[in-house]
Amino acid sequence: MAFPLSVSAPSNIKLSINVFLTPITEKLTSITTTQFRIPLIEVPRKRIFSPKFNHILQKYKNDESMNLTSLVEKPKGRKQLESAVAAFVLCLQLTLSPVIPSAEAVLYSPETKIPRTGELALRRAIPANTNMKAIQDSLEDISYLLRIPQRKPYGTMEGNVKKALKIALDEKESILSSIPSELKEEGSVLYASLTDGKDGLKNLIESIKNKDADKVSVGLASSLDTIAQLELLQAPGLSFLLPAQYLNYPRLTGRAIVEFAIEKGDSSTFSPESGGQPRNNAIIQVVLDGYSAPLTAGNFAKLVVDGAYDGVKLNCTDQAILSDTRTVKDKGYSVPLEIMPSGQFEPLYKTTLSVQDGELPVLPLSVYGAVVMAHSEVSDEYSSPNQFFFYLYDKRNAGLGGLSFDEGQFSVFGYTTMGRETLSEIKSGDVIRYAKLIQGQDRLVLPQQN
Repeated sequence: MAFPLSVSAPSNIKLSINVFLTPITEKLTSITTTQFRIPLIEVPRKRIFSPKFNHILQKYKNDESMNLTSLVEKPKGRKQLESAVAAFVLCLQLTLSPVIPSAEAVLYSPETKIPRTGELALRRAIPANTNMKAIQDSLEDISYLLRIPQRKPYGTMEGNVKKALKIALDEKESILSSIPSELKEEGSVLYASLTDGKDGLKNLIESIKNKDADKVSVGLASSLDTIAQLELLQAPGLSFLLPAQYLNYPRLTGRAIVEFAIEKGDSSTFSPESGGQPRNNAIIQVVLDGYSAPLTAGNFAKLVVDGAYDGVKLNCTDQAILSDTRTVKDKGYSVPLEIMPSGQFEPLYKTTLSVQDGELPVLPLSVYGAVVMAHSEVSDEYSSPNQFFFYLYDKRNAGLGGLSFDEGQFSVFGYTTMGRETLSEIKSGDVIRYAKLIQGQDRLVLPQQN
């Protein structure tokens, strides 16, 4: 007979404890015949139980009156057993809390605020003025508050926007002085739009006061877009120096946009655009992020400029759309695995991240439409010189906390921002008719040719 008992331990970690009792005719010799199964926590080898907890365990083990065999055989055994299990659970709650730091519990927490869209990940990746980042953080919190289905906390939202507006007004000089002189005029226009524009912060406060969720959502998206544009003006290049040994690779010192034209390889068609006709080709745009992956994005941008992907076939799996490497063989650079950890100022090279220990990338893989370099055939410490894939993230195939099982293992260097809906319609045999760099070629730095 089994008695399931579920409790909630600190940090929202679910524990399930099953107590299995052997039949009464089968004598129990010690408390070790009771099995406690804790599936979601790996207990460290170091001692985690307090002296008080050890004392209680020893008492249950040595005291004949508390032995499970006698408990089952006595008329009041079941109540005493329940009390024993309750005591164990209480001690478990009291002792586990200080042992599992929040960083180590990232996979188990559904509240992990990892970016779930390419636009959000790209905005967070911009190395901009600290005041702008403070404004951005304050407004992004509203995105989570808007998801509350009933009784939305409009008071908290209003406080967040007022905080953002105060920073914008008080730190105007600091914000504008971070923009290069040749871009000052454009920056001033964007700043005015952020504070006083039609979809600016002041009007956003009014929409919140009117409790109009739709207008709040539109105004918030507009303000965050303006913030991203301002931050891009403040980040004219890389915020770190590349290691000397990697200066002979192509590199992208900012953002670039690549346009793909995908053509059906058979007689089928893509879904029609709004009010249009079915079509045998579709346009996809990808934003490359050189701020977080300058070498990987730079190598890819150079391949695009050289026309390496024109006419390349695509192969599809349940979770990815991969480029065929046979057409582009012997092209591109074997770039070291490049991942920028969240909270760091420069990328790591030839090193993967340990998500279980709380290490998360600035550009996560767990986003539908992420653009990623495959691993080199020779070593996982290097990316393939030319094979890339679109990652089709699906939370149904993800691990605890909604993260991909391969998170932190590949070099992500961009996201699909236009035509994401087309990715699900691409089939094996479809062809990249062309790929071209439509923006950001001035940020592409090529190595000097000997």
